[in-house]
Amino acid sequence: MSEGFTSFRAFYPYYLGEHRDRTCRRLHFVGTSFALGFIVLAIVRAEPRWLLAALASGYAFAWVGHFFFEKNRPATFKHPFYSFAGDWVMYRDMLLGRIPF
Repeated sequence: MSEGFTSFRAFYPYYLGEHRDRTCRRLHFVGTSFALGFIVLAIVRAEPRWLLAALASGYAFAWVGHFFFEKNRPATFKHPFYSFAGDWVMYRDMLLGRIPF
């Protein structure tokens, strides 16, 4: 099941299946944490260029996780919006202990 998702609820289990490797999940977590820091920096300093750093760090860490540890293609290539949302939901679930870190 990788095509034709009609809702994020239907997509999220697929997304989690693409993140079985613990190192991949950890890299996602690190990249998203850096992204949050860069977003805060962009707001505090009123410098939008930090938003590019947020985007770059989020994707760079995630893609390293996928290509070198998970050994799959990031879901963002086929499902960019659901994948973006999935990363934030997975981040929250890791923070809450719902998904092993």
